[in-house]
Amino acid sequence: MAGLLERIGRAKRTPFHAQVPAEARAAYAMAAEVLEPPRAPLARVEDFTVRAADGAALPARLYTHHTGKPAVLLYLHGGGFVIGGLETHDSLCRQLALRSGGAVVALDYRLAPEHRFPSAVDDAWAAMRWLAAHGDTMGLDTTRLAVGGDSAGGTLAATCAIHARDIGLPLAMQLLITPGTTAHADTASHKLFGNGFLLEAADVCWFFDHYIPHHHRRDWRFAPLEADALEGLAPACMILAECDPLVDEGLAYADRLRMAGVPVDLELYRGMTHDFIKMGRALKEAGQAQEAAGHALRRYWFP
Repeated sequence: MAGLLERIGRAKRTPFHAQVPAEARAAYAMAAEVLEPPRAPLARVEDFTVRAADGAALPARLYTHHTGKPAVLLYLHGGGFVIGGLETHDSLCRQLALRSGGAVVALDYRLAPEHRFPSAVDDAWAAMRWLAAHGDTMGLDTTRLAVGGDSAGGTLAATCAIHARDIGLPLAMQLLITPGTTAHADTASHKLFGNGFLLEAADVCWFFDHYIPHHHRRDWRFAPLEADALEGLAPACMILAECDPLVDEGLAYADRLRMAGVPVDLELYRGMTHDFIKMGRALKEAGQAQEAAGHALRRYWFP
């Protein structure tokens, strides 16, 4: 990991916080799969749209290698609520579909600053409800629905799990990969790993400032650690990286879930940084984390 960070540093890429969102999105899209293995061929990859709560058409993509009626994971991509999309996480979603034996539906939720908080939350919730109600028309087993995501997508997945409980929608599990869960990026790991470990403190501030005003940041839909009660949520698989500014809040959320009686499988990858799960061409730990995610999905889909 240290060698990889050194090579990334030598590339002297312009940091996200020094760009406007359109430039940052283009730069992220260009680099997102450089360190990932080639996109795995699957039996079925299909683009479609999901209706948001306000009627907007949200692009989505279905991945599966299963020829029957597979269980399904709604996957929400990372990118600080500002960057990322279907293409930046295509390789990862293919791997999750292969390794889990189920289907993955990736959602292209709307991004800030054009669509500020809580737009991404509303889109994620609408997609989850849509899949539960209509996924069977696409040949999916909606009785085995899971939610997951990485980074900001992990935050959205955590809020989906809370919303699902509140509306009486049973979920098989929640897959939280290096999620953000706190309101103000003020844990010790934000200070320790805020510079030189891929996800920079200035970038976190840039993402947050584009997405949500300060006076809203203790809303649990942005910071799930602020939720009053976590009892009754779907079981969680949490994949964290030791050298990640977000690691402390991930551990704190795992503790909160466990104290609420929620089963938690916690995988902490030593020496890894944020986003490591998307670096399978360079890091064996990325493949290990993807396999751990696939194993957890199989465990809860097929108990």
